[in-house]
Amino acid sequence: MFDVGFLELAVIALVAVIVLGPDRLPDLARQAAQLLHRIRGMATNARDELRTELGPDYADLQLRDLDPRAIVRKHISEAMAEVDREQAQQVEDDRLPQGQVPPYDVEAT
Repeated sequence: MFDVGFLELAVIALVAVIVLGPDRLPDLARQAAQLLHRIRGMATNARDELRTELGPDYADLQLRDLDPRAIVRKHISEAMAEVDREQAQQVEDDRLPQGQVPPYDVEAT
């Protein structure tokens, strides 16, 4: 997502140690972890409340299912699959029936 490599993380850690100091850094890391834990809990609670409000039909609802990009990607892939099926049917319809000889043009050969 952020495309941060090991070298970038090492530079960020070094700057954090220099700016914040080695005494305050563990406490700030602990606070950041607690904040992430609370945010994850709030997201889980929101998802569970949404599932209960929508009823049993949406019991398997995932939040990523509500992502507009995923919805558009799904509809585009379905449309492309339908076009592929139509093209395959057209090719099948264009084939000669069993036993029929294709037309022969003497001037073309």
